Amino acid sequence: MKKNATFRLFLSFLKGSVRYFAAGVLASLLMTGADLAIPQMIRISVDSLIGDAPLDLPAPFLALAGRLGGQAYWKDHLYLVALAVCLLAAAGAFFRWLSTCMNTRGGESLTKNLQDRLFHKILHLPFEWHLAHPAGDIIQRCTSDVQHVRSFCADQVYELFRTILLIVLAISFMSSMQGTLTLITMGFVPLITGYSLFFHSRIGKQFQACDENEGILSAIAQENLMGVRVVRAFGAEAAEEEKFRKQNTYYTGLWIRLCVLLSWFWGLGDLASSLQVLTVVMAGALFCIRGTMTVGAYLAFISYNAMLVMPIRQLGRMIAEMSKTGVSVRRIGEILEAESEPEEEEDIPFPDGDIVFSHVSFSFGTEKVLDDVSFTVKRGQTVGILGSTGSGKSTLMHLLLRLYSLPEDQGTISIGGVDIRTIPLHVLRTHIGMVLQEPFLFSRTIGENIQIAGPRSREELGRAVRLSALTETIESFPEGYDTLVGERGVTLSGGQKQRAAIARMLMQKGDICVFDDSLSAVDAQTDSQIRHALSGNLKGATVFLIAHRISTIMDADRIFVLHRGRLAEEGTHASLTAAGGIYQRIFALQTAAGEEDA
Repeated sequence: MKKNATFRLFLSFLKGSVRYFAAGVLASLLMTGADLAIPQMIRISVDSLIGDAPLDLPAPFLALAGRLGGQAYWKDHLYLVALAVCLLAAAGAFFRWLSTCMNTRGGESLTKNLQDRLFHKILHLPFEWHLAHPAGDIIQRCTSDVQHVRSFCADQVYELFRTILLIVLAISFMSSMQGTLTLITMGFVPLITGYSLFFHSRIGKQFQACDENEGILSAIAQENLMGVRVVRAFGAEAAEEEKFRKQNTYYTGLWIRLCVLLSWFWGLGDLASSLQVLTVVMAGALFCIRGTMTVGAYLAFISYNAMLVMPIRQLGRMIAEMSKTGVSVRRIGEILEAESEPEEEEDIPFPDGDIVFSHVSFSFGTEKVLDDVSFTVKRGQTVGILGSTGSGKSTLMHLLLRLYSLPEDQGTISIGGVDIRTIPLHVLRTHIGMVLQEPFLFSRTIGENIQIAGPRSREELGRAVRLSALTETIESFPEGYDTLVGERGVTLSGGQKQRAAIARMLMQKGDICVFDDSLSAVDAQTDSQIRHALSGNLKGATVFLIAHRISTIMDADRIFVLHRGRLAEEGTHASLTAAGGIYQRIFALQTAAGEEDA
């Protein structure tokens, strides 16, 4: 992403919070003005008390002094100077408080708005995008990277404006007091700026590497937390710990290298700043001895120089923070600028008719998953799809739901003669229900998980639970439908989760129902019970049964056998067993295995 594009993206983040940051910047500028006036008050006091030299003030202060009676007036009314210093200090404190409040509010507003945008965007990104981006990395971008942007806006942007004003006014005051000493002071600015720019790109690249590897580390930790049962079941704790330790060691090494860079950066800054202060103090004292500078001016000059030390150093820090923020903005931008699924608002009737797959081919990169697959499913039919792992069974259904986008030149899928590419996604997915082999349950109650498609009546909920053979399970829970299932449904068995997912799909009341090997975790008796219950209650709906177990699909009206991405056989159970092909061999193997188990 180019720098201009990064900057435009950064500006878009400020929508809704820019007014707070603007108020914070204005308050910080007023605070700076109050702080800069105080040394002049001290200068007036000291030079009036000593009285060895006429007041040498900037024009506005000199004009004010003349109207009030000159140097003698100030000498006789020093309490007014003290009062002015107190008022300026109070004003500076108030504006500092106001600036902090406004910038904090702006930062929190930016965080909320940005995270809302990210969450909305992530929910509408294609399924393929999610497959290519680990969840841990996405969470990293939505949390750590957002916080980097927030910190820069709330802590650095207003400081940048304040620093610019401080440098301009301070140098103006300093040059009016002693031009030569001002030139000596400004001689250190190119040095500090130069080494800051030198470290700028190096810190940015190193920070990006740290940020990306933190996402990898988060992904490893998240996978292990979610898959803790698998890790324990296979005794893989040592291997997973070693994997985490290796990545953590590499990540730590990246941060150590970054910290070494930062230590050089800040160490050189301390050296340059100390040399600047030492030079100004010594040179200023020499000018006072020679009589080319008053004591009051000398003290004011030192005060201004002290005010400039940290802001000038912070210019380098701002550059470093800008590097970090630029990385975070680009990482967030990769999500916000990713192409979303089309959000068609058009609400058209769902087409009623046959489902036709015509010369459908599909690939993941260079790996061909489907190769010229064509078949027709009559409206209201129940069809079975059989095939080995990786034969393309689930991919067919993902294409039907447009979870995967079918390229224009790779065939067509139509429903009732209408190409599914022209059907709005919300219409298509509202009318197609799908149960996955590994269903996902949210860490909510089991009732909320079943009704995720929308709240239904208690009767409808009970019917869906009964058809999915889940009634006994729910009745065994002390809190019934209000029982929390835990993260990813961890408190339920595999079969219970599959039956809960079936109940959830039945609540959708779709015209097309897809069961993607969704009975693999239940026993044969429960499988048969659910299938018979569904066959009597899904009349009129087109049903796809994807399975490895032939007993699950043998009663289907039509059966399709996939082999290496191609449609190898099709027919009824009777015709396929008589044909002596792939289906018959699988049936014979499963029948023999069943007799042996019996």
